[in-house]
Amino acid sequence: MISYVTHGDLPAIRITAPDGAQATVALYGAHLLSWKTADGKERLFLSACSPLDGSAAIRGGVPVIFPQFSTRGDGQRHGVARLSHWRLGQHGTDTNTDTGGVYAEFELTQEDVPPVLATGWPHDFALRLRFTLQGNTLQMRFNVRNTGDQDFTFASALHTYYAAGDFLKTSLHGLEQGPIEFGPPLDNIYAAGPELALRTADSTLALRQQGFTEWVVWNPGADNAAKLTDMADHEWREFLCIEPARVDKQVLRAGAEWTGLHTIAVAR
Repeated sequence: MISYVTHGDLPAIRITAPDGAQATVALYGAHLLSWKTADGKERLFLSACSPLDGSAAIRGGVPVIFPQFSTRGDGQRHGVARLSHWRLGQHGTDTNTDTGGVYAEFELTQEDVPPVLATGWPHDFALRLRFTLQGNTLQMRFNVRNTGDQDFTFASALHTYYAAGDFLKTSLHGLEQGPIEFGPPLDNIYAAGPELALRTADSTLALRQQGFTEWVVWNPGADNAAKLTDMADHEWREFLCIEPARVDKQVLRAGAEWTGLHTIAVAR
């Protein structure tokens, strides 16, 4: 079921599965604000200090990074997608899955980008981001299409903030470097592997990706969190960012498209 709601001051779409699982997506940025599994447990972190009025990027949930990762380029930091208003596209039951999932797809083109941002990204494109809920699994399917007659380069990421309970009691498994037990602040890039396991005090999440090239793992730590105006000083202990990404820009030929998948499943 799809319903129109308001989250803060932001128009949003709520996706509700037959088992009660829910996802809430703001049209501003096609930003996933909340994902609750059927047991009612919130799986994502959203800062209590983040503006929810469209005046600035949202801190938490899943920001959409496109066409630039961080400051790796001379354009808008983290790109224009998270600062633009998307449109609701197709939605309903996904017949491509065995048991059927509920989905909603969001769309953005160059014409939707605010003029003040569009000057830094003078290319024709079409983005589609589909969220599918099925059981205790959430899938994000991000598609980028070059609709112009010139090649362009782009980077992308789905900057997922997981509710960790306590960052210091969280561990990540499945990287080539071996398990990570968290403590100090970190901002690391790892080669993409087939599957990761995020273990918190009360659950384990299986993380999978296709199409992306890296995992980015980030937490600001206490000192850096205190410098952020959209995060309370104590909130650094409540989350961990693990994002599927292609951090360096790669060429997308005129008329071509690229798709990245990010799947999160509750394993325990």
